[in-house]
Amino acid sequence: MTTEVRVPTLGESVTEATVATWFKKPGDAVAADEMLCELETDKVTVEVPAPAGGVLGEIVANEGDTVGVDALLAMITEAGAAAAPAAPAPAAGATDVMVPTLGESVTEATVSTWFKKVGDSVAQDEMLCELETDKVSVEVPAPAAGVLTEINAPEGSTVDATAKLGVIAGAGAAVAAAPAAAPAAAAAPAAATKDIANAPSAEKAMAEAGLSAANVQGTGRDGRIMKEDVSAAIAAAKSAPAPAAPPVAARGPVAADDAAREERVKMTRLRQTIAKRLKDSQNTAAMLTTYNEVDMTEVMALRKQYKDQFEKKHGARLGFMSFFTKACCHALKEVPEVNAEIDGTDIVYKNYVHMGIAAGTPTGLVVPVIRDADSMGFADIEKAIAEKGKRARDGKLSMAEMQGGTFTISNGGVYGSLMSSPILNPPQSGILGMHKIQDRPMVINGEIKIRPMMYLALSYDHRIVDGKGAVTFLVRVKEALEDPRRLLMDL
Repeated sequence: MTTEVRVPTLGESVTEATVATWFKKPGDAVAADEMLCELETDKVTVEVPAPAGGVLGEIVANEGDTVGVDALLAMITEAGAAAAPAAPAPAAGATDVMVPTLGESVTEATVSTWFKKVGDSVAQDEMLCELETDKVSVEVPAPAAGVLTEINAPEGSTVDATAKLGVIAGAGAAVAAAPAAAPAAAAAPAAATKDIANAPSAEKAMAEAGLSAANVQGTGRDGRIMKEDVSAAIAAAKSAPAPAAPPVAARGPVAADDAAREERVKMTRLRQTIAKRLKDSQNTAAMLTTYNEVDMTEVMALRKQYKDQFEKKHGARLGFMSFFTKACCHALKEVPEVNAEIDGTDIVYKNYVHMGIAAGTPTGLVVPVIRDADSMGFADIEKAIAEKGKRARDGKLSMAEMQGGTFTISNGGVYGSLMSSPILNPPQSGILGMHKIQDRPMVINGEIKIRPMMYLALSYDHRIVDGKGAVTFLVRVKEALEDPRRLLMDL
């Protein structure tokens, strides 16, 4: 007997969601109402509980997939089927877990999270831990099935490219380790460790409330902290007296009750690199921003008219980013200094466009590069953006894919930004900031019309780009978007 797991009601006017996290994998035993996965919409995070107990079978909608209301997410089979998939494949002897290839010029990484603890059974290719470099996150899969018997590099430790992370013993060791891994015995200490990935909604709620995970009792699987656990902890904190404050580091006076409610977390290597590069950009470039606005009526009409045919033929959704990418490529040919860079006392003009598309990920901002975007059509651009965007969110971009960009587009509109001044991505000399589309009253031929408008911002390096060139570039982008036929005629 099988039970379908489907997308629940998402809320009024919300028709689709993105699968953010699966907390179970195929073969895992699940209890009725145990949380299986989490969906994200543009308004809320939705948790999906198991409609029945049993064993999680096929996962139809993977992390990162977009699903509609009532779409099939997975199947649950009756509990009797649990025994077969749960048994790991045999493995002989012991197998070392080594640091995988980190990428060209990357020599070390930081162990950010262990998803398994010593004594846990693991299946081959199941994710054991995650490493962070100054560019990307690297997932480490199990090289063989068995039992994790050693962790040689705990969370927070720095490892080189040849380091041993842990050891997996043969599957026969699983029997001996099983009592120690019993859920009832493990639930209490698990909540106080970092081996369990808490629900994203719980992490968000803890961050907003200023709570540490150590102060929340998790009731989810293996002590995982759920959103309702955070609510309970907040309610308990309000009714209990504040604990005594620990000693405070010398960073200015901090009230005792404030110090008790603070949490100090070390910046990830990626976040440190982002901070350094952005500050270097401000310190080096003579950065200036010019603004304009674009009437999106024609682009929206064209997209609406052809999006179904486009997707049917090319297998990719027609979004706005391809229009903006093409418009920028046309404008960069007319104003080449925006596509150039300074090298000492030389200006290097690029007779090609490697377009950087800034993408927000759970670990920070990354900028995958679409090479030779100026020679690509709409379909190829859309496919490249979708593919690199998904791999950016999964932390699977290589170093090479984020290097060599000549210009960058940043779309803050997806988060609701109305106006911003983007920071240059060095050594580039220009970055275009897109924003939300908002209906505004505009005067058209002497009459007031409601039009979908977007503010555009071009930040540029004034050392190489003059005001005239910057304004001309932005006007050309505006003209191309307000009359998309210009893109087809190379005008």
